[in-house]
Amino acid sequence: MRDRVVVDGDACPVKSEIARTVQSCGATALMVSSHDHRLVPEERVQVVTVDAGDQSTDLYIANVLTPRDVLVTGDYGLAALGLARGAAVLTPRGKEIREYDIDGLLEQRHFSARMRRGGGRTKGPPPFTPEDRVRFQQKLTTLLRGMQENCNL
Repeated sequence: MRDRVVVDGDACPVKSEIARTVQSCGATALMVSSHDHRLVPEERVQVVTVDAGDQSTDLYIANVLTPRDVLVTGDYGLAALGLARGAAVLTPRGKEIREYDIDGLLEQRHFSARMRRGGGRTKGPPPFTPEDRVRFQQKLTTLLRGMQENCNL
């Protein structure tokens, strides 16, 4: 049963979708961000602000995750930590990351970083679309629905 959504809030484009979903499903959200990103708490959404240090957000999240959580992040390193803690992991585009995905994703991240350090260029992600938002909200609702059958979206 999943009843809390923990959000890597620094670069998350689906914060409003998360708030609507947890409110309709009776869940809660914990949005964690650095001082550089101002988040506003709302009903069923707690905000935690951490130091602006390079990994402060990731370390805070890694220390509070439980197997009852859904972690929302686009950071594959944090996703690996979330999976190790037993959390479900969902990207802002609505892709659920599973144990069998993470090694390949981390290898791809390492390869791209090595290529950039060597002066090469890599393509960034495609533009975020309204369809990405819908897919994300549907997948988050599915993950939370095990907690409560009547999510009212």
